[in-house]
Amino acid sequence: MTTYQNLDQQFIAGQWRQGGSTHTLQNINPYTQQEIFSLKAASTEDVDDAYEAALLTFEQEALASIPVRIKLIQNLTSIIQRRREEIVNWLIMESGSTRFKANIEVDAALGIIQESSKFPDLIKKEELESLDPARRSFVVRKPLGVIAVISPWNFPFHLSMRSVVTALACGNTVVLKPASDTPVTGGTLLGKLFEEAGAPHGALNVVVGTGKEIGDYFVEHPIPKLISFTGSTEVGQSVGSKALASSRIKRLALELGGNAPLVILDDADLDLAVELTVMGRFMHQGQICMSTNRVIVDESLHDAYIEKLVERVKTIPVGDPNLPDTIIGPVINQSQVEKHRKIIEHAKQIGAELVYEAGIEGNLVSPHIFTHVDPYFEIAQEESFGPILPIIKADDEEHALILANNSRFGLSSAVCTSNLERGERFAMQIDAGMTHINGITVADQPNAPFGGEKNSGLGRFNGRWIFEEFTRTHWMTVPKV
Repeated sequence: MTTYQNLDQQFIAGQWRQGGSTHTLQNINPYTQQEIFSLKAASTEDVDDAYEAALLTFEQEALASIPVRIKLIQNLTSIIQRRREEIVNWLIMESGSTRFKANIEVDAALGIIQESSKFPDLIKKEELESLDPARRSFVVRKPLGVIAVISPWNFPFHLSMRSVVTALACGNTVVLKPASDTPVTGGTLLGKLFEEAGAPHGALNVVVGTGKEIGDYFVEHPIPKLISFTGSTEVGQSVGSKALASSRIKRLALELGGNAPLVILDDADLDLAVELTVMGRFMHQGQICMSTNRVIVDESLHDAYIEKLVERVKTIPVGDPNLPDTIIGPVINQSQVEKHRKIIEHAKQIGAELVYEAGIEGNLVSPHIFTHVDPYFEIAQEESFGPILPIIKADDEEHALILANNSRFGLSSAVCTSNLERGERFAMQIDAGMTHINGITVADQPNAPFGGEKNSGLGRFNGRWIFEEFTRTHWMTVPKV
């Protein structure tokens, strides 16, 4: 297998080329903190070229054929399976993924690709009952056109692929802007994979640039019909407002921040509760939008749970993400490290008790567990995106529900109980897009709706829900003959 070349370039209209900006981006390994490579960033002219290439390819109906799209998806699946280890190694090197998490991410991408293989056949005409006896009535599902994708650095390969392959499977074309911290695994690597799979020139275009230089321009551009954004709530709100205020109002698919609660009711199995906490909070260093951002535990179990949790957390391997047993690797960059330091210090200053602290070394932030957390403390209200866990004591089930819903976010959630009927009743009252009973908050399945309420986003990804987001409905009537 030949390792891909030109991953430090832009991919526009089927051609690899240097970016036109005067700015240079450094691609840094989060663990070693050494430079992988530097690349010339994209300019606004590059963005224009990418959108125009995507529009031309769409207008030429290069992806209109169902067999062409199905074959593209089949080829892509085979190539990823063949190049799996190369992709895993890039995720470890560039995004700080542990080997465990990187393999989960590749599997998630393959799952969404398999789900998208159903979509070409859904672009069809359906006859409706006509209330006018002289006319026939039809509804047609059609691709939107050009879709703009902005992806994050935490699960770069999967979260880019989730939108890109779905858009192409529906007959759209795409311009992808990956996060600057993960230009390869979130961007140019996908360009290479689709190129090898035989995607028409211009079907997928990748522009890697700074948010300051091309971010607003990318969103406000008149060509894209939909902006698919995954990232923080604050940036997502800005993206949404600019997309709606631009010269052409755009559709939005926003998957934003979270503050997922894990609620441990008074009849919970404590060993299970501890494992749900460990996997829900500390996988990928807590850098997951669905990560368990706070635990709410019934006061009758509180002390026993803390004791078991601390003993379990002591056994979590922290270190080199390339080692097979490592669970917690490096956070993405020094900026995030400093953010975590401030969160920890602020929580201590306002009265939260740090019951477990394993330190910070380089970009390795080990677990930090807080008790005596007031539900209105910042550490309980805001998404830390790191291995920092606040634990809140609930008086009873009713109080636990109030605490679970005490957030401006509503993405994922979980409840732990030995009574599944009780768990379902509780889950139905949580104001979130997803709830898992005796499961981890970071669960995701390619055929299930993924998305949140409140400030956690708009719309749903995965399965038929993302198909509906990335296509449009067209009603037609015709006289009967």
